Amino acid sequence: MPPRKTAPQRRSREKEPKRAGTAGPRDLVVLTGLSGSGKASALKAFEDLGFYAVDNMPVALVPHFAELVAHSRDIRRAALVVDVREGQSLDKFPAILQEIRRTLPTRVVFLEASQAALLARFSETRRPHPLGREERVTRAIQEERRLLEPIRNLADIVIDTTKFNVHELRAYIQSKFVRENEGKSLLISSVSFGYKNGVPLDADLVFDVRFLPNPHFVSEFRSLTGRDPRVESYILGFRQSREFLDRVTELLLFLVPHYIREGKSYLTLAFGCTGGQHRSVMIAEEVARRLAKQGYRVKTAHRDIPH
Repeated sequence: MPPRKTAPQRRSREKEPKRAGTAGPRDLVVLTGLSGSGKASALKAFEDLGFYAVDNMPVALVPHFAELVAHSRDIRRAALVVDVREGQSLDKFPAILQEIRRTLPTRVVFLEASQAALLARFSETRRPHPLGREERVTRAIQEERRLLEPIRNLADIVIDTTKFNVHELRAYIQSKFVRENEGKSLLISSVSFGYKNGVPLDADLVFDVRFLPNPHFVSEFRSLTGRDPRVESYILGFRQSREFLDRVTELLLFLVPHYIREGKSYLTLAFGCTGGQHRSVMIAEEVARRLAKQGYRVKTAHRDIPH
């Protein structure tokens, strides 16, 4: 049998990128800019968005990397850093960019900041400027601006990070590079548990459902679990169960987009009853269904369900 096919205060200058669906086309981002402008934090933000991230790739290898991404089964989006650490090879970048754009859709993101902000950052970190310890930092930054000006002129997006903190930079990059239907890339775990065995240590939000009527005291339900349609029907037969589900769903639909904007990748919701067999299981399953209907990625787990 043949196998089945699967189917303004902060200044920025940009050319609006095309947006795509969840699978989307392949995509390469070249991240560059001034030392101290936040390239490491920006690369981490791309990685959190699902990009394959590479720091300080030699310019000569960029075409080979682009070719790899263009034909990879596993990598669809990639981000790499090219900056002044390349030395004289940096002069070849404009020609290389033209070459790789024939292979793969490629955008250049250039990060910069004011002289005062860069000086303050180097002072705080006490790290030497990559152009060398011989130069004063002020002179080194000026020289770096001069060397990178040709690349800056090629950039699709220029971000001034002077007034950004790490979290704001992450949020900005996510707002520009998250694809439609990918904004809900947060993975939500809807977990049931029994209080008699303790609260899950990895829970972000804990909901106690012991106030709901307990199917355990109905003899025909005692050996069943909250996954059974009869138990589900019993629990949902009570007004407080339905109201609880509506209120929790409303709360989560408010909270989750904020977690996504803060860059959270995983969220664990824990629903607890006495034994972790009936009420918590049913509620965890129903909440997962409701969030999935809103387009979120959700998985369920039942820690204390009888096997």
